[in-house]
Amino acid sequence: MILGVDHVGLATADPAGAGAQLTALGLILTDHGEADAYGVACEFWQLPGDRAGTAVELVSPTRAGSAVDGRLAGTGPGLYHLAFVVDDLAEETARLRRAGFLALDAEPCRGARPGMSVTFLYQPEPAELLVELVHYAPARPQHAAHVHR
Repeated sequence: MILGVDHVGLATADPAGAGAQLTALGLILTDHGEADAYGVACEFWQLPGDRAGTAVELVSPTRAGSAVDGRLAGTGPGLYHLAFVVDDLAEETARLRRAGFLALDAEPCRGARPGMSVTFLYQPEPAELLVELVHYAPARPQHAAHVHR
């Protein structure tokens, strides 16, 4: 079952510049990490008083052939994916496949946050939607402190 929106992913080749934009909007960097399977670095930005709320994730390539290279070369930076927290990755992947989504991962991969497992699905029509399903084990981490660059 989908439990909520975890984050909205933005693809960028300039995370420092995009971070400055998010800072201007009042968000703070609360977490960061790499998703090695996808060749990307991820920064999670949130409102200061809403650490358990929906984050904005900046996704940038760490190597040639990364998961975001095609997006950046094609349409450029911007909205990349919507990420939903789920209670069971396999069950939700199967349900969305029955609804017409294409599974992009053969099996779940380690995400950029501790305890985070993810899988991506895609549905080209009508909105060219890339969805990330996220599961945290044993529970979603609480972000108690501002992360400094």
